[in-house]
Amino acid sequence: ANSVSAYLNDIRKLNEFATAKKRRPETLTLNDLQKFLRSLSELGLHVRSQARLLSAVKAFFKYLILENSVATDPSALLEGPRLGKKIPSVLNVQEMEKLLAAIDLSKPEGLRNRAMLETLYGCGLRVSELVGLKISDLFLDVGFIKIKGKGSKERLVPIGSHAVKHINIYRKGVRRHQRVKKEAEDILFLNRRGGKLSRVMVFNIIKALAKAIGLKKIISPHTFRHSFATHLIDG
Repeated sequence: ANSVSAYLNDIRKLNEFATAKKRRPETLTLNDLQKFLRSLSELGLHVRSQARLLSAVKAFFKYLILENSVATDPSALLEGPRLGKKIPSVLNVQEMEKLLAAIDLSKPEGLRNRAMLETLYGCGLRVSELVGLKISDLFLDVGFIKIKGKGSKERLVPIGSHAVKHINIYRKGVRRHQRVKKEAEDILFLNRRGGKLSRVMVFNIIKALAKAIGLKKIISPHTFRHSFATHLIDG
């Protein structure tokens, strides 16, 4: 859903460019597309955003060819900015332990947050997979959870004893006593109103914890996924 939203936004930018030239997007030439990318660069669009936008434009013209709306693909020879290899930011084990220890377990949301972040880190999940995790997809007695990932692909993921322990504490001590919205009855992690958590809320929880322990690194939910992979390799 997030990729679709981002791609639509990119194609809207292309449409605005074509409209300014009194043209339709499907009539644009390679030269036009090069000018389009150049204009975005001059506006200060980050190179990674430019690269994603180029990917959206290429996908758009492939679609037009499949629909027989254009005979040739003007984006075939279109080149984008060169991207340098960027090593993702990760937390070391001590930083991860400090972050988890900073959660206030005296509050109901603290018990939820501990279970949530233990699962995010211990299973190496994407944030969208975490907020969409269902109770019916938990097989904690055998140490696995079922995850629906990108492209609706399902996979079984091992879950460790720490995450299992905190999920059970959260379910018995907090979730069982909540009034749950109808559409969220099978969702594991709920907000105070008994609905599904948003991705932004998870980001804000992590940001607040990082601030509480004085962490200088800029982190996000995806940092937990990178840290999980790094710590597996280290081990």
